[in-house]
Order: sequence, then structure tokens, then C-alpha cells
Amino acid sequence: MVVLGGYLGAGKTTLVNALLRNAEGLRVTVLVNDFGSINVDASLIRERGDDVIGLENGCVCCTIGGRLVETLIALGERTDRPDLLVIEASGVSDPMRIAQVGLLDRAFRLHGIVVAVDVEGIDAVLDDRYVGDIVQRQIAAASTLVLTKTDLVSATKLDAARHRLASLGATQIVVTAKDGVVPPAILFPDEALTVPGLLSPHPMHTISRALPRGLRSFNFETRGVFDRSRLKAALTLFPEKLLRAKGFVSLRAGQTSELHVVGRRSMLTRRPDLSATSSVIVLIGIFSDDDQRLLTQALASAVR
Repeated sequence: MVVLGGYLGAGKTTLVNALLRNAEGLRVTVLVNDFGSINVDASLIRERGDDVIGLENGCVCCTIGGRLVETLIALGERTDRPDLLVIEASGVSDPMRIAQVGLLDRAFRLHGIVVAVDVEGIDAVLDDRYVGDIVQRQIAAASTLVLTKTDLVSATKLDAARHRLASLGATQIVVTAKDGVVPPAILFPDEALTVPGLLSPHPMHTISRALPRGLRSFNFETRGVFDRSRLKAALTLFPEKLLRAKGFVSLRAGQTSELHVVGRRSMLTRRPDLSATSSVIVLIGIFSDDDQRLLTQALASAVR
């Protein structure tokens, strides 16, 4: 599950349309407030109802209105759940709150909070005494920031926008959209975990040059048992640099839990159906060599 946020006019609709056109063969379900702002390419539409648009590539676009919880429950009960669920937040809502609602259903995992930022108008909305706080909360909630309308500003203005976003303590995972298209790894669930018998991780070996510079992944593995509080503390060591972490960890001997981390949010889910002999975590983010060393040391210190 990805929550897509951003203030009015930031380019969320363009991102959604690009996502529906370039689904990479995956079944995508997009939940939107209404169809009025989503101009889906007519050639893609297989069927259209009052609140559902089905596309030829297997993607679905649904309106939710005020029925987010009910819609999520219905999706979670389906046997053919989507490969990716995208919830488009309204322009004046807090994407973090929507993510928290989405996580009430254990059928979905939070893959990221992606917030679109209009670099041409970002200074005006941040300085606006009425909406500035809303926009700042949206930006602070992001695990990934997507810069839009970059073709309308100078390189100096773009650098200034990046600097201001960094000063807000926001994530350092920042990408630039071109015609609404962003690197698939930002939106689509990565294949860091595969299933050869028991789920085991594989780090990313190649990084698209469209991704943020310095983005890397590494594994941490141990046969020890983690202390829950120290593990969570270790995973918040670099919240502005961590894009995702996932894996399977032992918090008690012989018991395995599934771990998911997106930015500052973490979730541990007991998995009684699994019995792993070791804990393994895949971490993805913008890390320097020193960052990786410190994070590895913190994880090692969290082992009892």
C-alpha cells in the first residue's frame, strides 16, 4: 500500500495517470475521492461504473468518498487482492493519518508515503499562514518526496526548493517526476524478499540512475534474538535516510515476527507459521559508509 499525498495542484493526478499507464504488468488499485480529477486515458478503459473504472491492463480505479475503511475491508477480503494499492489523499489532508487508517487492515502493508511537491509554488504555500502548517505536515510525513513542475523553474530555484525541504527535517529520499513518471522502485513493492522455502532477502544490485543518488540496500543477519525496544531504537537511528526495511526477526527463541519499516513507522507482526533459525533484515535508503556501519552496530547491539 502506498499513500499519495501533496497539496492542491502539486501534481498527484498526473502521477496517478502515469502509474495507471505504466503498471509494469502488476494489478494496481487506486482509491481516489472522485473521478472528476482523474482523466484516465479512454483507450485504457475496459468498463466504467458509478464508482469503479476497470482498465485493460488489469488496474482498477475506485472512488471512496468517506468510505475508506469499508473499501479497505472489502479489498482485504478478496482472494485476488491487488499487487499494489494506492490511496490518493485529498490536497488538504494529512497522508500520515490516512496511512494509519490503512494499516488497521492487516491485509495491507505500508510500502511508502509519497508526497508530491510543486517546486514552482512550494515557497508560497509554505509561507501561507492558512495552509502552511498543512503542507509542512504533508512533507514531514513523507517517506519519499516527488518534485513536480521542475521544468518550470531555474536550476537555482530547484536547488533552493531542495534546501528548504531538507531544512524541514523531511526525508532525504527525493526524486524528480518527468511527465508524472517516477522510478518504479519508489511505488511498486520491491522484490527484496523472495520465497525459496522460507523467505530470504536479496539486496538490490543495480540502481536506476533515475533514483536518488546514494540509494543503496544492505542486509543484516543474526542467529541471536532481538530485544524489541532496542531493535526499534536502532531502526529510528536515521529516519530521514531510511526508505524501507523489511525482514523476519526473532524476538523470542523459536518465534518469528515479520518486520516492516517505512521511514519513521515500524510494524512487527507475529508469524506463528514460520520458524526461522536466524533473523534477517533488508534495509534500503540513502546511507553513507559511516551510516551503514553505525546502523549495523546498532542492530548488533539490539541482539540479546
